[in-house]
Amino acid sequence: MKSKILISTGGSGGHVIPAITIHDHLKENYDISISSDVRGLKYLDDKFYKILVIDTPKLNNLILFPLSILKVFYLVLKSLIILKKEKIRILISTGGYMSLPLCIAAWILNIKIYLLEPNMVIGRVNKFFLKFSKKIICYSENIINFPKKYKNKLNIINPLIRKKYYFKKSKENNNNKFTLIIIGGSQGAQIFDKILHETIIKVSKFKTLKVIHQTNQKNINNLKNLYSENKIDNTVFSYDQNLNLLIDQADLCITRSGASSLAEISLSKKPFIAIPLPSSKDNHQLENANYYKNKGCCWVVDQINFDKKKFEDLLLNILSNKDEILIKKNNLEKLNYQNTWNNVNQNLLNIINEN
Repeated sequence: MKSKILISTGGSGGHVIPAITIHDHLKENYDISISSDVRGLKYLDDKFYKILVIDTPKLNNLILFPLSILKVFYLVLKSLIILKKEKIRILISTGGYMSLPLCIAAWILNIKIYLLEPNMVIGRVNKFFLKFSKKIICYSENIINFPKKYKNKLNIINPLIRKKYYFKKSKENNNNKFTLIIIGGSQGAQIFDKILHETIIKVSKFKTLKVIHQTNQKNINNLKNLYSENKIDNTVFSYDQNLNLLIDQADLCITRSGASSLAEISLSKKPFIAIPLPSSKDNHQLENANYYKNKGCCWVVDQINFDKKKFEDLLLNILSNKDEILIKKNNLEKLNYQNTWNNVNQNLLNIINEN
């Protein structure tokens, strides 16, 4: 009988996508379940995953804080029952407040806890549970704010990336239009939806462009009309299960700086302009972007001090200087030359199986 593992996740795709990827790496060797809050369920299909719901509330509302604490206490009790009933032997937490009740329950039951930290800044919940965990899985040994006394628990692997990104199913862009993909998330981002297109329209007067733009559902028609009115070939969408195929078509990406998004773009060997979300906890998106910038793989633009003219100049310089794109593509190639599905799979299994 296979040992049972529960992967705790929820919230955004930045937490759920790594959980799905871990599931796919371990499913042949272990009996895997995934727990999520309600927000994370939109990324999970119960046809493919055994799903448990632990709907942990946010703890950042002072007025509702007493009620939230009571709910967390109830969810710890619920988690204790689930872990015992399901005979879970290992808990893998992808971080975030969503994992709090399960991590507490696993600690009480002396269940092995493995933490995942995909960002370049250790998350607060992960940092709290370091002393109770067996290991923490990271993508770099230079994690900001990581306590030195727990360095022995660090296990470094290549980024966890969905399997479909390793196997291309489309041809890369081979037309005469420079193809730009803008990945702002299915909820969109104001700077991506209301500012960037103005620069792109200006730049299109100097260089023939094709634009692939992710936005929120309500904004699709507005953006499509804007691009079409300015004779820019475009694909505008909200959510696409085959985002990897759209990235394959691009020459350059403009993106936020979530760890999973950057890892997927990096593996696709697409140079990118990162515009980190300024409000990300502990500014982790900026640190994620700087990791790739320091390796010569991308450009980083500060949203707070965003300057339309400077951004326009940056885009025009990239479009007119093929060497810039080529250098960054070569650096991405070097960065990812050992990043294969089989390598990550074996490393992950070695970490989990080690006594």
